[in-house]
Amino acid sequence: MIILGDIGNSETKICIVNNKFKIIKKVLVPSSQKKMKEINSYFKNLDFSKVNKILFCSVVPSIFKIVKNYFEKKTNLKCYELKELDLRSILKIDVNYKQVGSDRLANAISVSNKKKNYVILDFGTATTFDVLIGTNYKGGIISPGIKLSLNTLSDKASLIPKIDLKKMSKVIGRDTKSAVRSGFFWGYAGLIDNIIDLIKKETKKSFKIIITGGFSKLFKNSIKTKVKQNIDITINGLIKASKLIK
Repeated sequence: MIILGDIGNSETKICIVNNKFKIIKKVLVPSSQKKMKEINSYFKNLDFSKVNKILFCSVVPSIFKIVKNYFEKKTNLKCYELKELDLRSILKIDVNYKQVGSDRLANAISVSNKKKNYVILDFGTATTFDVLIGTNYKGGIISPGIKLSLNTLSDKASLIPKIDLKKMSKVIGRDTKSAVRSGFFWGYAGLIDNIIDLIKKETKKSFKIIITGGFSKLFKNSIKTKVKQNIDITINGLIKASKLIK
């Protein structure tokens, strides 16, 4: 078995993968030190003797340290962070390596091939766009995350309540909630379509668009751009990269 995980700013996803590279267990834990110290409760029935590789991508070093210590003690194996591996055989990185989140590299590795170009749109704490031309990671765009922006607006504006985002059929809101929902829904729909159009114009390339993350289902059929949803793209990239561990 392989233990793989994606440590994000808001949430940590940990998966157990069998020898046929199929996900057989998935655990979601808030990315807080308090919750991570309870990690044993999620894996108390796991037979650690069957684990032969451990690989994580992480953008939160303090959480990775807790996870790394836990799994290394349980398995006597090294718990790798993705950037510790030599990725050059599966991905060419044309930007400053230190400044690219390893989750974004995992996403790129998942779909990397010589024949196709991809833009990967991830609705996480930030809304990110990553550009992959063949096996070359060319860079990307980081824009404000939807949930973070919604929460900030309600925190800073005393008359705006906490709002859950929904698909809107009309643009003009009739009350505060519908006005905010419309602004965020149609605003982000426009942002997505515009940024993808600008990427195409700048590169003079065509792309397949992959969307993932919390709001990907909401926008899947709500934008002009044709997209494909893949909720496990990060883990699939880690599965691919884990083959580099000997």
